[in-house]
Amino acid sequence: QVQLAESGGGLVQSGGSLRLSCAASGLTFGTFSRYAMMWFRQAPGKEREWVAGITNGGRTTKYADSVKGRFTISRDDAKESVYLQMNSLKPEDTAVYYCNGPSWPPPNPGPHWGQGTQVTVSS
Repeated sequence: QVQLAESGGGLVQSGGSLRLSCAASGLTFGTFSRYAMMWFRQAPGKEREWVAGITNGGRTTKYADSVKGRFTISRDDAKESVYLQMNSLKPEDTAVYYCNGPSWPPPNPGPHWGQGTQVTVSS
């Protein structure tokens, strides 16, 4: 059974940085490297929204306009992990962040979700 586990969330001041990690497990060897992966987020009282995506091999990355230039998605297939580096954080980035896959193109989600990690940005 495929499992995704996010980590790295926390409380940070406006303008600060965080790096989220998502580790996959339950996959046969080499499967993760074929997965396109994404990050979504859900703020209180709002619908879940797509944030960033990365294709298998990492050749293509895409970002929501709201995070473009501030967030960077990356992957390490040897560690079966995907990352989200978040810089210049704003209070409106406060949300629960979810790892998702496999799916492409965005914003269509895949079948597997992590449990989420809370990111809170104080002003």
